[in-house]
Amino acid sequence: MHRPTKLITRRDFIRTGSCVAMGSLLGAPMIAQPADAATGKSRVVLIRDAKIFNLLGSIRRDRMEAMLDEAVKVLFDEPDASSAWRKVIRPGDIVGIKSNVWGPLATPAVLERAIINRAVAVGVSDRNIGVDDRGVRRNPVFKRSTALINVRPMRTHHWSGLGTLIKNYVMFVPDPWAYHGRACESLGLIWKRLNLRRKTRLNILVMLTPLFHGIGPHHFSKRYLWPYRGLIVSTDPVAADVVGARIIQAKRNEFFNKYRPISPPPRHIEVADKKFALGNSHPERIKLIKLGWDKDSLI
Repeated sequence: MHRPTKLITRRDFIRTGSCVAMGSLLGAPMIAQPADAATGKSRVVLIRDAKIFNLLGSIRRDRMEAMLDEAVKVLFDEPDASSAWRKVIRPGDIVGIKSNVWGPLATPAVLERAIINRAVAVGVSDRNIGVDDRGVRRNPVFKRSTALINVRPMRTHHWSGLGTLIKNYVMFVPDPWAYHGRACESLGLIWKRLNLRRKTRLNILVMLTPLFHGIGPHHFSKRYLWPYRGLIVSTDPVAADVVGARIIQAKRNEFFNKYRPISPPPRHIEVADKKFALGNSHPERIKLIKLGWDKDSLI
């Protein structure tokens, strides 16, 4: 049995401090990283909207677009969303939007469309934008891509502990099952071997209705969803996943009224930092910027 890392200790997950700092990254993408003016360290934005759902429970398109634009604007410290998106994407880019189609909790279509619209507004041709998940290896846009945007919902996962931004790239290899060993700890190797870290311009962890518990390889129960109504946005997939993991663990503690660790421990997040240098896994080195609705943020 492996000792839990700092990422998943009881103290770290129960603690609810909101502002931490993140160090410089190795393998940075070709577009400049957003940095805190005082420290030069990268940032993670958590944005929430209490009114993101309408009375029928559907996502309100206007509020989703506003959340996304505000998060990107603040992340890149730009005066407006248009300027910020021009830091993410260039007119000549070929943009692959790596989504997630897992049936019970897929990437929302309204969010995919918002990202497409932002790429078009920057000047990217429609024919140079693709959205895909399981078909990325065959998709002609992804084969030619110069920029990737990584977007998926957060959920617990039978093999890796959590379905994360890091894990979302497992479909870029022909043998995803080969990365299931030791709680999928080698997922970061996919990013490293295929140079995906440099291509990835933005990571968006969808926290609208995260799945915080389940048992078995195909688990899903609406009982373990909750309307968190948030997005986590960063250029660093590791740091974004750390923030998401802390929120999931805090929810588990609250729901079960005791410390109920994520199982298996999501070791791949720390290993992505320590072994593959994809980003930062240390909570104290992540600067978390919280925007919008703050009730029960759990972090």
